[in-house]
Amino acid sequence: MTAVLFDFSGTLFRVESTESWLRAGLAEAAIVLPEGELAETVRALEAAGALPGGPNPVRLSEDLARVWEIRDESAELHRAAYTGLSRQVPLPEPGLHDTLYDRHMRPTAWSPYPDAVEVLRTLRERGIGVGVVSNIGWDLRPVFREHGLDAYVDTYVLSYEHGIRKPDARLFAAACTALDVDPRQVLMVGDDRRADGGAAALGCGVHFVDHLPVAQRPDGLRPVLDLVGRPVGGQA
Repeated sequence: MTAVLFDFSGTLFRVESTESWLRAGLAEAAIVLPEGELAETVRALEAAGALPGGPNPVRLSEDLARVWEIRDESAELHRAAYTGLSRQVPLPEPGLHDTLYDRHMRPTAWSPYPDAVEVLRTLRERGIGVGVVSNIGWDLRPVFREHGLDAYVDTYVLSYEHGIRKPDARLFAAACTALDVDPRQVLMVGDDRRADGGAAALGCGVHFVDHLPVAQRPDGLRPVLDLVGRPVGGQA
């Protein structure tokens, strides 16, 4: 392998819990909810799928289903989809829906998996190119910079910047072109078998990890180092 492509959410990073997300939004708006009401609101937001990177919606109305399907194709669609889901849940202040959406884009809302830095650094040391290919509606580069991972990433290919989303093979092809590598010598690492599995159409290898809380997946990325083999020039 000459390059590895990584998904973002659920692969290299995990978003904070819905409770942490809501508490931060309430604190920013200087609103205090009784603990019982807060817990009920957390459950409702989770069922609605309102937190990007969190659980998917339990059910979707016809109108939201249309936006949900294409949400990662532009920043506007992404915001419309997730604030639409959020607005299904009554909040004490209407502006909180946008406050919460804005909150999830901040680097403090995301934590890298424990082995992410080690794996990316080792790939860099071995001369293996690294790209991030993500279905997303906002610029995640500040998250990587804030957590010290940006130095190990050679290119970012984000769906909203291209107007297409995984599993469309064109998104993976764009990453391979940016890295100047043959797709047949590339490994795609992700947590979504349908979306990330789209890389196989180009001839890429594909490896899946479990989308788990950070504390429950301390070393899920380390097998990638075995899959790409020894340093360039060594035995695979």
